[in-house]
Amino acid sequence: MTFDVSFGVEPFCTLSPTASGVQQNARLAGLRCICCGAHYPVQDIPAGCPACAAQGTPASVEAVYSALPGTLAQSSSGYTWGEWLPYTHGVSLGEGNTPCLGLPRLAQLLGIRQITAKHEGMNPTGSHKDRMSAQAVTRAMAVDAHKVVLASSGNAAVSAAAYCAAAGLPCEIATYRDMPEPFARALDRLGARRVAFDQGLDRWAHVQRQVLEEGAFALTNFSMPAVGSPAFGVEGYRAVALECVAEGCVPDHVIVPTARGDLLWGVYSALRDLLAAGLIDRMPRLWAVEPFARLSQVLAGAPAQADFSGSTVQFSIAGSTVTLQQQIAVQRSGGGAVVVGDADAARGVAQLGAQGLWVELCAGACVGAAAQLRQLGHIAPKDHVLLLLTAKGDRDA
Repeated sequence: MTFDVSFGVEPFCTLSPTASGVQQNARLAGLRCICCGAHYPVQDIPAGCPACAAQGTPASVEAVYSALPGTLAQSSSGYTWGEWLPYTHGVSLGEGNTPCLGLPRLAQLLGIRQITAKHEGMNPTGSHKDRMSAQAVTRAMAVDAHKVVLASSGNAAVSAAAYCAAAGLPCEIATYRDMPEPFARALDRLGARRVAFDQGLDRWAHVQRQVLEEGAFALTNFSMPAVGSPAFGVEGYRAVALECVAEGCVPDHVIVPTARGDLLWGVYSALRDLLAAGLIDRMPRLWAVEPFARLSQVLAGAPAQADFSGSTVQFSIAGSTVTLQQQIAVQRSGGGAVVVGDADAARGVAQLGAQGLWVELCAGACVGAAAQLRQLGHIAPKDHVLLLLTAKGDRDA
């Protein structure tokens, strides 16, 4: 399956921010490939860097800012961290500012000095995906999109449906036929259109057709080999790290449930920029949690574009692909990948439940990952560990 990656749209400056209710960050200077470093004007390139795609090594693009603030002072209006994100004003349901919660009893149990949980289940639709949806749907509004399309059968689907409803945009979601009932019910109530498929690649092909033939706006990746989701959405995850640092939470390790690495990359890119700005004094080590070996195999030498099969009920991080963005994030931060099976993930859910936190299965896998890393000596007793709890626990099958 091949994809045409040559298309784009006009820069935002040709549009009227007051007419659409959105406002672009004046510091947004363009896009940059995370692999070859090629620069592009502000535009939509949902299939990633055209230059790398032509070489057979697909790579995501990220936003480039002319200058980032020298402080972490919050904005008095609009999006809290607008100067660090593509859009300073746009569609919002009150996402962000999720709590960093200390878990001293769990830390004692695992033999670690400090464990903090960033509880993304406290976002409006119950997951971290709201951060991506806010920026991505705002971008869709900015370019006067007539429809938003994505491939998801989980948290991203519900979040996109909610934000599109808030923006008054039609939303079409390519899902699996066996989509869990709570997700399907949420999409129906939010007015999204579902198109069901049996195979994952069929979902991606549907999104591709909608983008290339119908001019729809893509919220998620549809390329094969895979890249991350379109840049404007992924940039929204930067706020996770910005909030933590603003609260004084600069851990030694960050543990992130990972499918294709959008959240992982957003956290990494913000920490990288904070370090470059002198606002933190070290780069935390990032660890990608996966339900079966994918990134782990790539880090051990397997081809990055291979298909990695496995079985799991950790619905939110299932999938068979690895992206360059997740590989770069863990390698450049000095971290790695940790495989946590379903049984250990369920044990982690129970352990977090004992702390009063109700989370989805893959968020529970963070606890299993921390235990493994402590046992292997990658986490020292004196360290501070941050667990990114991706969603609340009401949607697991």
